[in-house]
Amino acid sequence: MADSFTDAIALLKADHREVEDLFEQFEKTKSASKKQAIARQICTELKIHTLIEEELFYPAFRGKIEDDTLDEAYVEHDGAKVLINDIEAGSPDDDFYDAKVKVLSEEIKHHVHEEEMQSEGMFAQCRKTDVDLVSLRDLMLARKSELQAQAGSGALPPAKPTAVNLMPA
Repeated sequence: MADSFTDAIALLKADHREVEDLFEQFEKTKSASKKQAIARQICTELKIHTLIEEELFYPAFRGKIEDDTLDEAYVEHDGAKVLINDIEAGSPDDDFYDAKVKVLSEEIKHHVHEEEMQSEGMFAQCRKTDVDLVSLRDLMLARKSELQAQAGSGALPPAKPTAVNLMPA
């Protein structure tokens, strides 16, 4: 499996393309049950993706790329996590369900753009460092496999914001 991704950045970009495809499928679907299944898949993929980025990828580059770039990524993740938890707790019959998925899609599109911008994006900055992106890929794939197994058994916890303080309910 590691061979299919040349390095950590290729792995993250593949995740980005997968979620973009899922958002497209959601947009085209009329069936409420299919919408819910696709939305749950989107949420699971994003929870796993944000965890491997926050646990392994981002820390590997702290102090090696612009702090603002990393800080903004954490805050963008937190905005997405709030919507992810809300979408997972809801159903297509709920008010604002489709709107939440649409806004999540827009937030993710923005976040992906920030990471993948050609010259000044996060990934471009990361490529200029001395971090071993192949070893990092291997760590990320191992963690991703663990998280996918957890998700498969229904044990993946709700997304937990890192940088944004939420008011207690």
